[in-house]
Amino acid sequence: MARIVVGMSGGVDSSVAALLLKRAGHEVIGVFMKNWEEKDENGVCTSESDWADVRAVCEKIDIPYYSVNFVREYYDRVFSYFLSEYRRGRTPNPDVLCNREIKFKAFLDFAMELGADRLATGHFCQLGDTEDGKKLLLRGADGNKDQSYFLYMLGQKALEKAMFPVGNLTKAQVREIAEDAGLVTSKKKDSTGVCFIGERHFKPFLQQFLPAQPGDIVTLEGRVVGRHDGLMYYTLGQRRGLGIGGVEGAQDGGRWFVLAKDMDRNELVVTQGKDHPLLYSKNALGEDATWIAGEPPAREFDCTCKYRYRQPDQRVHVTLTDDGGVHVEAADRQRAVTPGQSMVFYDGEICLGGAVCSRVLNVGQVG
Repeated sequence: MARIVVGMSGGVDSSVAALLLKRAGHEVIGVFMKNWEEKDENGVCTSESDWADVRAVCEKIDIPYYSVNFVREYYDRVFSYFLSEYRRGRTPNPDVLCNREIKFKAFLDFAMELGADRLATGHFCQLGDTEDGKKLLLRGADGNKDQSYFLYMLGQKALEKAMFPVGNLTKAQVREIAEDAGLVTSKKKDSTGVCFIGERHFKPFLQQFLPAQPGDIVTLEGRVVGRHDGLMYYTLGQRRGLGIGGVEGAQDGGRWFVLAKDMDRNELVVTQGKDHPLLYSKNALGEDATWIAGEPPAREFDCTCKYRYRQPDQRVHVTLTDDGGVHVEAADRQRAVTPGQSMVFYDGEICLGGAVCSRVLNVGQVG
């Protein structure tokens, strides 16, 4: 029997993870992480309902529970990065950094201080072992819910202590287990990602921390077709929320898409048509490459890549660069590859690691 700390979010996945470990005979401790402090329009702390669900689940399955505050660590290690990326005009993925810096670093250290043998979470992914004893990060059994993409920054030290009890289950099976056990989270809606934003509107939230700098929306020819609210609110390939209409001489009925951000001019460059050549590329550079095994498979190798979460695997050739980054060449043209997003590499079911897209090359390449 092992002593296992379970990161409890107040959701169904972590609830069932704790339940399964308890049923397996382990000594289980539930811990709720508070990473953000803010009240809603009614003056209620937005994490209180999740904490209430954690308490209800832990009492139902009869395990001790605690709450730990990582607000300062989260701001310093994750949110400050989030803001700096938006200032640069990039589109960050803070959930990836949160997993490395908070859940599997600050929280893992806390779990070890409690005398835990392992730290478990409700992530949909699995673990394996190589012949030489290294840990493998594998996709979750439910392809629609696999979360290995968000864990590619984890190294061997974290994975040696990690457990993912629901990784071999489908989401439907997780909900069925929760319902059969009478857990209050059985029908709770899935979280939508960045925990500190939740269901709130993104623009008003970001405006609290970064001043908006409105500017012109222009075509490739430099024609002004509208006004943007601030470049930080837009991402490459975006269609919705541009507010462009009735432009004289424009393609009749053609929808507008974001092509680029001109940070120097504070201009949002747009065009009509989702398949414009300038939205496509085959080559990208990545920075801050990290590898699950602690080292890359080779100086050059073929694998598959996800340029964004939920994207089908794309065939690529990866070459390491001298600055610790990667050059990624796709077999097929990729639409709207976005600086700031993670490019995550796979060999079949095995997650190899990944890098943050820093620059897109050969934009508009045909063929």
